[in-house]
Amino acid sequence: MELVKNIFFNTDKLVENTKVKISYAGQLFQDGSEEVFIHYGFGINWDNLGEVQMEKTELGFQAEIELLSDETFNFCFKNSNDVWDNNEGQNYVFPIEKVELALVPQEEISLDRPRRLRKSYIWNKKIRLAIYKVITYLPKLISGNYKRKISNM
Repeated sequence: MELVKNIFFNTDKLVENTKVKISYAGQLFQDGSEEVFIHYGFGINWDNLGEVQMEKTELGFQAEIELLSDETFNFCFKNSNDVWDNNEGQNYVFPIEKVELALVPQEEISLDRPRRLRKSYIWNKKIRLAIYKVITYLPKLISGNYKRKISNM
């Protein structure tokens, strides 16, 4: 997904506590820089500062960053000559989405003891089996074509 000025992420959303791959094909790449670093931090105060050298590819520079649990992901780029691409002094700032607790399993699953089937599931199976038998055998009973299998003993 292209977000702004030749910056791409490998995901549609930036989600807390996940890794994101950033591809950069901006001004520093277009100028032919051999080494580019991503300088990043989180939140308004740029907490947990980090700097990673990006890998050069044919399509630009790439790096993988672990997103922390914060409001925003802030970053800018620089090359080995200390030339910066910082979005004209405003830096690149993107919101980080929180993980919805409804999607996170709350109970610990243990294989020590089997889980009991819900009563509704068992009743559902019994009702389906009864309906199958009625549909299968009732027409035979009505028409008189129902014959019991006699075993030879």
